[in-house]
Amino acid sequence: MTCMSSSQQLAKPLIVQSDGTLLVETAHPDFATVRDQLLRFAELLKSPEHFHTYRISKISLWHAAAAGQTVQTVLGVLHEQSRYPLPLTLQQMVLTEMNKYGSLVLVPGEGCHLLQGERDLLEEIRLLPELKAYLTGRKRNVLQVKENARGPLKRLLAQHGYPVQDRVGYVDGDALPLALCTETESGDAFLLRPYQQEAVRAFAAGDVDGGSGVVVLPCGAGKTVVGIAAIAKMQTNTLVLTPNILAARQWIDELLDKTDLPADAVGEYSAERKDIRPITVTTYQMLTYRSGQTYPHFERLNSRRWGLIVYDEVHLLPAPIFRLTADVQSTRRLGLTATLVREDGAEPDVFAMIGPKKYEVPWKVMESGGFIAPTCCYEIDVPLPQDWRIRYASAAPRQKYRIASLNPRKYEVIAALLRKHSEDRVLIIGQYIEQLDAAGELLGVPVLTGKTKLAEREELFRQFRAGEISVLIVSKVANVAIDLPDANVAVQISGTFGSRQEEAQRIGRILRPNRDGSSSHFYTVVTRDTVDREMANHRQLFLTEQGYTYQVLHAEEIGGSF
Repeated sequence: MTCMSSSQQLAKPLIVQSDGTLLVETAHPDFATVRDQLLRFAELLKSPEHFHTYRISKISLWHAAAAGQTVQTVLGVLHEQSRYPLPLTLQQMVLTEMNKYGSLVLVPGEGCHLLQGERDLLEEIRLLPELKAYLTGRKRNVLQVKENARGPLKRLLAQHGYPVQDRVGYVDGDALPLALCTETESGDAFLLRPYQQEAVRAFAAGDVDGGSGVVVLPCGAGKTVVGIAAIAKMQTNTLVLTPNILAARQWIDELLDKTDLPADAVGEYSAERKDIRPITVTTYQMLTYRSGQTYPHFERLNSRRWGLIVYDEVHLLPAPIFRLTADVQSTRRLGLTATLVREDGAEPDVFAMIGPKKYEVPWKVMESGGFIAPTCCYEIDVPLPQDWRIRYASAAPRQKYRIASLNPRKYEVIAALLRKHSEDRVLIIGQYIEQLDAAGELLGVPVLTGKTKLAEREELFRQFRAGEISVLIVSKVANVAIDLPDANVAVQISGTFGSRQEEAQRIGRILRPNRDGSSSHFYTVVTRDTVDREMANHRQLFLTEQGYTYQVLHAEEIGGSF
């Protein structure tokens, strides 16, 4: 082993702390390399100018272990890049959590499932009082699990810090022969990109392990195409779950455009239609609709022999879906998302109910390959008018955020940005309807919110795609699964507090490669010296982790009368 001098050691970019936090010096020449290495087993917490703070958590280590990372590779990266010796408590945490994955294995039995593990570990988990309801008996190194408790047991154990490797296998659904087209209806050549092929292979790889898990790709990278290719790979009846009806209809259009399926093989199950076909596309809202003590739509859909369930935008999965998903563990499951970040802390539920991360590509790698547009990010701070500042100072904490978000000085910045980007296709995105309506009236721009009728929404999107309108104001209804490929500028004027996933989704609206190869532009307009700025900094964490930097500008630099 080669010894390293103290001066060489001090030149390293990483500081590892015993509680699992990692500090990375951003000015270090190896910063980008270390950032990409940490992405495999840690998550970004804070990103100030000189040092970024990461955290190693149990869920990040479970995903790393499921993806084939080993204790040796993780500790090897930390040893190689750390400025100081690694704390023993941190080394023990990595060893303990990564070794947990695979220490409890669920396999098929006669009339039950069998949970295998070391005797001491099984004795430890048997102390959980809720576990008794899922068990039928025990043997030396095996707990006998009720057949209908496969999902609830995995979810319970994950919540208590015990990941289960599920090797029970799956029930085959009804067969559905289909093939991907080589040409779309518009006459364009269609071929899976290399990373899309790799994502499908990773999802399907393995025997009883293959066919359940999550594929993580940036917005605009063609996650829907990955889902369609997975359906073609599995050749089986499939249920597709989406965040809203517009997303559902986009899925249907894509399925008919990129496969040889006839139109009557794909059905929409919604408030307007109840078509159950070999491939059925519905929404999370429909599935979780409750009548008394029952979920009628779930029960009707669950009566079909599906071979695959696709969860689009899996990071938005509502809590009731986890309970319902516990009942369909014998069906293969594919989650699609741009980020596994959840603001509700339900990452262990996604891990247990959908499966571990199967494939991920860093956003900047996709950008360098030309698959998503290079994007410049800006944070523009705006002063708060004096009378609003007085209101802000005396307001309750939750009201402070609303007051700062609704700062009327933001409209002047928006107007200046529209002048700057008069030749571009601009989305103005916000949280508060009153703010969006006011902006629309001041700027003479159409506004689309949750109150906008579906037909009017579709018409506004059509006009934007066709270039009949170049600016559109949208609420959070446009955060996900909206296909506006020519949008190349986004202006965010308010958001859902510090939501990192929302920030990722919003920048995703402008990541489709621009026809001329130019960069897209993402602006966040925040109120100076307020909680609005603090929340914006938290929202930026995920994108900073992916290698994006935000250039801070003052409103006075943009234009307008400040």
